[in-house]
Amino acid sequence: MTVRVSLIAPALTAGLRAAAFDDAGPVEPPPAGLGPLRLAASVRVVSSPSGRCRATAEALGVTAASPEPALAGCAMGRWRGRRLDQLTAEEPESVAAWLTDPGAAPHGGESLRELRARVGRWLDELGGAESVCVFAEPDVIRAAVAHALGAPEEVFWRLDVRPLHRVELSGRAGRWNLRLGAPLS
Repeated sequence: MTVRVSLIAPALTAGLRAAAFDDAGPVEPPPAGLGPLRLAASVRVVSSPSGRCRATAEALGVTAASPEPALAGCAMGRWRGRRLDQLTAEEPESVAAWLTDPGAAPHGGESLRELRARVGRWLDELGGAESVCVFAEPDVIRAAVAHALGAPEEVFWRLDVRPLHRVELSGRAGRWNLRLGAPLS
């Protein structure tokens, strides 16, 4: 049976604008003309546990999003709340390792390899003829797409996930198709 997964990136926040490892703070309002998201009654709605993803769902009129721990953004350890430009100035070797080695976790949190494995397990455990709408952090969406396509780990940083855009996957474990991002409408 085919599973359909619609992954929606959160609205902008001050943290996203500043390239900070922070998932809190108020989301910017959806652009004019973007009304409530219309979902079929049969669609299961889940969200990353982050405040940014939950607030985006609410801003789009979706109040029934269940938090899904497996879809949490990458655990950034001691870098949480810090900006990438600050860290690059203070710890250039650590940031370089994190950006080039998917197994590196110099911040003491989770590596990108571990994030991809966690998100991939969740994706592969979906079953039946299910439709799922997911409000997820950009790194979770990158991990899901890379996993679904069986892409090499290095592709993670080559995937651009725009705020309030959707990426759709359809298929099942071991065989996924990708519909490239589209603006919400």
